[in-house]
Amino acid sequence: MKYRVLGGTGISVSELTLGTMMLGAMGNADHDDSVRIIHRALDAGINFVDTADVYSLGESEEIVGRALRGRRDDVVLATKFGLPVDSDPNRAGASPRWIARAVEDSLRRLGTDHIDLYQLHRPDRSTDLDETLSALSDLVRAGKVRAIGCSTFPAELIVESHWVAERGGHHRFRTEQPRYSVLSRVVEGAVLPTAQRFGMGVLTYGPLSSGWLSGRADPTTGHRAQGRGARGFDMSVPENRTRLEAVDQLTRLAAEAGLPLTHLATAFVRSHPAVTSVIIGPRTSDQLEDLLAGAEVVLSGDVLDGIDEIVPPGTEINPADNYFASHPALEDPRLRRR
Repeated sequence: MKYRVLGGTGISVSELTLGTMMLGAMGNADHDDSVRIIHRALDAGINFVDTADVYSLGESEEIVGRALRGRRDDVVLATKFGLPVDSDPNRAGASPRWIARAVEDSLRRLGTDHIDLYQLHRPDRSTDLDETLSALSDLVRAGKVRAIGCSTFPAELIVESHWVAERGGHHRFRTEQPRYSVLSRVVEGAVLPTAQRFGMGVLTYGPLSSGWLSGRADPTTGHRAQGRGARGFDMSVPENRTRLEAVDQLTRLAAEAGLPLTHLATAFVRSHPAVTSVIIGPRTSDQLEDLLAGAEVVLSGDVLDGIDEIVPPGTEINPADNYFASHPALEDPRLRRR
């Protein structure tokens, strides 16, 4: 396992991060097996674990806390806040009121006295960034948090956050966590260059595109294609048919390169110079072992050029994959019409 410095934090993290969204009721409900998966990742050299308070409504954090007992000092621990954890509208977002409560809840579930990286899970346009950064800075000064980060921020909001931090004398977001994969490359246009410009670490998620790049003969079947996620695999949607054609071409390209599709997909994300670490989110031990086996794969220029021909740089096959495409100025007609 290789390591890179996380932005300007001075913290060295593995090129693969263990994401734990699938550990708990949302995926693997077997706590003992989930703990074994975490321990195997740590034994393989992964020293970076990412979770969130909303994953299985806190269950994922509890599993992580249990797995890290006796090993906490060896792990860079990241969690996130901001998405709704229940129906109470005040138990979500980035208000100082909720931040003060959310961090204590996460610390308790994780069984630790500090979080190495505390991230705002989604932009909260109803809360002034100055208020959010002030509250997060207080956590850093109190020693409860070592560094702060953001997730799925558009480039202009990343820039604004740094302006606000400088004007207000606050700690700034040291990392950005965007969705990034072979099939979802829109962040290459502005988000990744902006993060580089501000010296931010970048932790990407979704390298397998929710299972599209899992290497299954038919990616429209499987765990992620059921329930709430089924729309993302509905073949009556034109973008999904286009995506399936791209997956077929990528599968052939991977085979020509002598690689499993999962290894090509993960190595592609890791190859971008802005990316610090790629979050992998295995649900089973077999999935973890497959991803670990590709940890040191480096793609040749010819393979990267081949990927560019299938999915051009900076493009998105399905705009629905782009979380920050949703913006109040576009959603509310009153804001764009006289």
